[in-house]
Amino acid sequence: MTDSILLFKFVLAIVTFAISLGVAAYATYGERKIAGLFQDRLGPNNAGPWGLLQPLADGGKMFFKEDFIPAASEKFLFILAPGIAMFTALMTSAIIPWTSPILISGALYQVQVADIDIGILYSLGFVSIGVYGIMIGGWASNNKYSLMGAIRASSQMISYELAMGLALLAVIMMSGSLSLNDIVAAQKGSFLGFLPNWNVFKQPVGFLIFLICAFAETNRAPFDLPECETELVGGYHTEYSSMKLGLFLFSEYINMFISSAIIATVYFGGYNLPLIGRFVTDPNALAAIGFAVFFAKILFFIFFYMWIRWTLPRFRYDQLMHLGWKSLIPIAIINLLVTGAVLILKDYL
Repeated sequence: MTDSILLFKFVLAIVTFAISLGVAAYATYGERKIAGLFQDRLGPNNAGPWGLLQPLADGGKMFFKEDFIPAASEKFLFILAPGIAMFTALMTSAIIPWTSPILISGALYQVQVADIDIGILYSLGFVSIGVYGIMIGGWASNNKYSLMGAIRASSQMISYELAMGLALLAVIMMSGSLSLNDIVAAQKGSFLGFLPNWNVFKQPVGFLIFLICAFAETNRAPFDLPECETELVGGYHTEYSSMKLGLFLFSEYINMFISSAIIATVYFGGYNLPLIGRFVTDPNALAAIGFAVFFAKILFFIFFYMWIRWTLPRFRYDQLMHLGWKSLIPIAIINLLVTGAVLILKDYL
């Protein structure tokens, strides 16, 4: 790898990090505005024009609050847990292809921090590790409510990862690759002559399963049982305060942003926009349009996350487990078998 590529990747990593943090910060503002819209009120409107400085006010409040560590806690693990949650949330963004390659000094550069052949496995791996931050935080707090929330989080994420993996397997079978770049490339063109060649039209059941599992994996309502305030005070982060609590809350919004990006990449063509290649040929212009298109898809799914949160009530825990094990996993297995049968028939016909 040449020095110019290394420099480009380094700058891209910093930009990706900044975008993830910026989107997560303003997702908190957006969520309260959307909640206000649904509940016929204004939402944040005092900190700056239209309340746009509210995320800065929230960050300042978190930084300057008293940092309390319970005397009976496992202090090292108690401090480590929010960092694990934040680290795993941010690392998943490394394999997202943000747009088509850009042209710099006659050379094409892939706008992706790490173009690895097993991108899907990488993302699933870091999602699986993310539960350790919640589990360690709940256990190290030495609080029964926190421990109960941590146990709920771990069992919930394990349950829904199975269905999510099975849904992704169907897409992997169709594209023939674990690389997100290859999955995006396979979604160019049209489907049935009039639809975009996006996996959502070829895998509607798989998409629905993946979407439901994404809600559960990010602990978003109606799957927010790990932090169910009506039963567990505050759930796994009951004993946390100051910026440690802020890191837990922030990691949830980063996970929401990254999961929206993966949904857009795997099922909605990523940065592809049908027919745009016929009108724009400059690679940098295509990259700019592709990034705008991709970001619009991400913002739509972030809005969808918030829409669901302020519309549907929380599940009971037995309902959550029933949905994961007795409904989604069997449907995902059937969808996988049907996908395999269709692919075999296509090869013989």
